Amino acid sequence: MTDNLRGATLMMASMATFTFNDACIKYLAEGLPTFQAVFLRGVGVSILLTVLAWRTGALTRPIPVGDRGRVVARSVAEVCAFLPFIIALTHMPLANITAILQALPLTITAAGALLLRETVGWRRWTAILIGFAGVLLIVRPGTEGFNSWSLLAVLSVLIITARDLITRRLSPEVPSLKVALITAVGVTLLGLALSLRETWQMPTGGQGGVVLLASVFILGGYLFSVMAMRVGEVAVVTPFRYTAMIWGLLLGYLVFGDWPTPLTLIGAALIAGTGIYTLWRETRAPVRPLRPH
Repeated sequence: MTDNLRGATLMMASMATFTFNDACIKYLAEGLPTFQAVFLRGVGVSILLTVLAWRTGALTRPIPVGDRGRVVARSVAEVCAFLPFIIALTHMPLANITAILQALPLTITAAGALLLRETVGWRRWTAILIGFAGVLLIVRPGTEGFNSWSLLAVLSVLIITARDLITRRLSPEVPSLKVALITAVGVTLLGLALSLRETWQMPTGGQGGVVLLASVFILGGYLFSVMAMRVGEVAVVTPFRYTAMIWGLLLGYLVFGDWPTPLTLIGAALIAGTGIYTLWRETRAPVRPLRPH
């Protein structure tokens, strides 16, 4: 397996686990304050990541001095991206903010080409743009929903772009598990701070089970997203962020009974088609040695 194929697989796994986590949080938010649910999930994932890092030896592996600033900067970026996203989400239509966030493959690829000097050919640009068109067909944002709050969503996109570029600069000696753990702790502390403005409620047994499930899913999301950005080329790996929309459609149908419209199915087909094409091209590429993690 080439680095690009490995990175694409990790990105698809990241998008799947993030989407399943979102479904759990959406369910919890119906009976618990949102940030209380975020905090409880954060406690669970922090404990799971600590145990996993300890069992694998990653917890005791020191972060190289030259990477410590990058690890801190990445965690700060993760927390800073969360704030404008949540504010924008409460003031604008979900479809519009989703469309803005799906610009990430474009911004990350462009930043990688300009700042990291990564080569991006016309075929890869075409695949990214076709995938973005598929996203727009799915979410179909309305022009009336784009307002000053949209700038906060754009800010979140820029911060996430910086976060992923920082992740690519981490040396192979930095354990991905440790980076994911630091990220989880940062988001958990933010959830705690924001939850202090809410009226807490005692979770039921079923809600506790969903919190644990969300912790497992977000563990995969954090870990896979870190690992995905450390292998392969940006132009190949980042377009697989679009697969989150596919998982969203599947969950909407299987869990909530939402049957997609014909335009939505066409958009999903465009996203799946560009992903299959990208994977097919990678199978024809020469195998390069994998980077250690």
